[in-house]
Amino acid sequence: MPDNVVHAAVASCDPDQVAASLGEMLGGSIIYDRRVAGGTYYALIQGHTGLVWAYDDIATCLGHGTYLGVPRLDRQQPPGTYWVIPPRYEGDLCAPRSIIPLVELGRSRLASHAEA
Repeated sequence: MPDNVVHAAVASCDPDQVAASLGEMLGGSIIYDRRVAGGTYYALIQGHTGLVWAYDDIATCLGHGTYLGVPRLDRQQPPGTYWVIPPRYEGDLCAPRSIIPLVELGRSRLASHAEA
């Protein structure tokens, strides 16, 4: 998810506030990488979700055959790629149904700002 979409959805760019909001909204493991296109949040989900994901225009779903660099578990702050929400247990994933309202809200808020 592009960071501008996430920041618009949670109404903050503050890393601690973003982490708290994403933890409440998504409930699973999340990585942040600002080396990619201005910054990207990766909400880890089941691999088969990409087969039915309808939001690639806002937040691309990486599917099978894609490799994602994963930081060490103790890497929870910048610089570099880090865990916004580290996994609490094996298989600690975000539910795709929790990501949809987040990206829709972010897109809506960005569109409102663009019109103003």
